Amino acid sequence: MNKLFLIILFGLSSWRASAELPGQVDGAPLPSLAPMLEQSMPAVVNISTSTNVRVQENPLMNDPMFRRFFNIPKNQRQQQKNSLGSGVIIDKDQGYVLTNNHVIDKADKITVTLSDGRQLNAKLLGTDPEADVAVIQIPADNLSALKIADSNQLKVGDFVVAIGNPFGLGQTVTSGIVSALGRSGLGIEGYEDFIQTDASINPGNSGGALVNLRGEFVGMNTAILAPTGGNVGIGFAIPSNMAVRLMESLVQHGEVRRGLLGVTTQDLTPELVKAFALKSQHGAVVSRVEAGSPAEKAGLEPGDIILAINGQDVKGGSAQIRNAVGLLQIGDTANLEIMRGEERKSLQATIGKPKRPELDGSKLHPTLSGAVLGVTPKDQVEGVMIEKVEQNSKAWKTGLRPGDIIVTANRYRVRNLDEIKQVVNPNAPLLVNLQRGGEGFFVVLQ
Repeated sequence: MNKLFLIILFGLSSWRASAELPGQVDGAPLPSLAPMLEQSMPAVVNISTSTNVRVQENPLMNDPMFRRFFNIPKNQRQQQKNSLGSGVIIDKDQGYVLTNNHVIDKADKITVTLSDGRQLNAKLLGTDPEADVAVIQIPADNLSALKIADSNQLKVGDFVVAIGNPFGLGQTVTSGIVSALGRSGLGIEGYEDFIQTDASINPGNSGGALVNLRGEFVGMNTAILAPTGGNVGIGFAIPSNMAVRLMESLVQHGEVRRGLLGVTTQDLTPELVKAFALKSQHGAVVSRVEAGSPAEKAGLEPGDIILAINGQDVKGGSAQIRNAVGLLQIGDTANLEIMRGEERKSLQATIGKPKRPELDGSKLHPTLSGAVLGVTPKDQVEGVMIEKVEQNSKAWKTGLRPGDIIVTANRYRVRNLDEIKQVVNPNAPLLVNLQRGGEGFFVVLQ
């Protein structure tokens, strides 16, 4: 009874001390993230965009003969679409800001607001829609940048802090832990290797920073799992190593020049593990090797088990290999550790140039100057995709943007570059039906 009484007294005494001095415990300051955030938050910016969107009209209104007959002006009705997001200053001397592609996608104007209230117009340097990464540039005038940490050193359970601009409220900070690493196969992006965190991430946080307790950049907040439409404590960030590697390519080339390994793999099932007499389920089995590809030249064969690529053990199956190859560029080396039968081998492949048809828009029609045309991926509607558009080019000024899909040209259905070549007359106006996201509209190029 006396021992219990002493414990209660001790507890009351401690409570009174903390109640009297809320900022201290036994005379020492309480732990706080404030000093770290004072250094980190100025490097996280708010991004606002405006996009002029054509209002969909009756297709007859876009028919040149119909307009000429009824003397209808060429100007099409437009409305302005605005969006908000976040970004991270990575290089204060060059003014490079890293953000998500979906934050600035198809924007006509990008405005960056710094933590000190300055508003700056940004220039788009390059985008990678497949990984949802973009780089913009602002004037390098008294900027702050985040120090970049090695995201490969992160561990499940590490404390992290998300900084961003949720719901346009201004800079907001949330904290949590790393819940999982190497998340892929979510269908969010083409290339996925996400950090999963329970630090609250909401609309507007996209492109913001995920930092460790030293205030170092470990990831870029990108998406949430929201079956109810709100945050449920599962957020995803692109690892800093992946984001910075892509940023370097975008700054240097304006695009990510992904290369080709030329191999198809599949996950190891318990049945395959038994069939190949493997001791572990880690790795991926090679199911196909393209003729003449870097993989074939390196000596890779169907039935080989890829155990590691560039020093990283393959624990995520085929998705991990696809992501690893997706981060490599033409001329890079892929060091592969494989198991062939009972023998472990090391192979080296040099990433080659992918075989993908492209067409310079200027060779098709004068108004397409500055655009590069290609074919649509298998998971999208068949058509001719606008792969790239140079800013201030003729194609840009006509309203074409990367990702637009030409479904018809001069009222003819076009599914590839050969078909569009057959129906376009470079000396006459070009009527195209574009698909942009979930919208479709006609545009007269002349």
